[in-house]
Amino acid sequence: MEQNQASSKVNLKDLSLKDLERFLATLGKEKYRAGQIVRWLYQQGATSIAEMTNLSKHFREKLEAVATVSSLEIVTVQAASDGTKKILYRLSDGLTVESVVIPEKNHPTLCVSTQAGCRMGCAFCLTGKGGLKRNLLPSEITDQITQAIHKLPEGKDINNIVLMGMGEPLDNYDNVVKAIEIISSDIGLSFSGRKVTLSTCGLAPMIERLGEDVCVNLAISLNATDNATRDRLMPINKAYPIEQLLRACKDYEMPRRRRITVEYILIEGVNASVADAQRLAKLLRGVRCKINLIAYNEHPGALFKSPSAETIENFRKELIRHNYTAVVRKSKGREILAACGQLSGQALQK
Repeated sequence: MEQNQASSKVNLKDLSLKDLERFLATLGKEKYRAGQIVRWLYQQGATSIAEMTNLSKHFREKLEAVATVSSLEIVTVQAASDGTKKILYRLSDGLTVESVVIPEKNHPTLCVSTQAGCRMGCAFCLTGKGGLKRNLLPSEITDQITQAIHKLPEGKDINNIVLMGMGEPLDNYDNVVKAIEIISSDIGLSFSGRKVTLSTCGLAPMIERLGEDVCVNLAISLNATDNATRDRLMPINKAYPIEQLLRACKDYEMPRRRRITVEYILIEGVNASVADAQRLAKLLRGVRCKINLIAYNEHPGALFKSPSAETIENFRKELIRHNYTAVVRKSKGREILAACGQLSGQALQK
């Protein structure tokens, strides 16, 4: 009975500021109260309505009768020798997801999940092996950030948010956009749109919509220079081939000085030759972009191999010769399966 009552309550963390204003209006409360609650949830890290002490006791009691505040459970935090930390969260229904704190030169970056599992089926990614369990709610996306900020020693220093963890963000569009609104709100988590990056495997129609709805950095997981190869690596390409994806990139609305990040996972014998680099350079003409090169991260049961350091460097040099900014992104957290494409949501509990 108590569980049914709790489930019928509104989770305040699933509401944007405007949603919360509308909800409070039904309780006869003023708009500014929504701002007070949002600050408690995201800036103070409140985990209950009772903690919101600048609200009257009567209002808090009235709110507790119809609303609740969720909080993800941290199951375990695994640390790698390079400083990377992988956090395993348990959701309210028992499913688990992972996020990763990645140490950078100045401030850590937090890699956040948007789905439990993934249905995109990319051949190089461990996350999709078990398929999609379900979409994450806005509260489950933003709470990965709130928990990391308030529970980890380095949390207060987190400076960048990347939606590159488990799942395809644009396959959970409405919840992800609502989460981004909270993440980038001055009274929410207060991350500038310049510090938030969304990575997609290529849902072309949603890319244009994203640029109209929010202002965030865009990263495209490309990984091939022809449709036949990309079809094999990334089944989404059969629905939205390279040509359609790149048109969407060219049309993506973003501030003038920003560039799309093209992510290219280098796989031995598949897409890592100098000829591939030449085709990539030609393909990306007209796209305002920079290129992140990522050596394939092998995992248990992996189908592919990582190329040699020489192969990677030759690929990078060819792109530079064509006047692209190309950087080899160092994979971190491999020993704890926290590197790109390795998240599974099934880390061992310790």
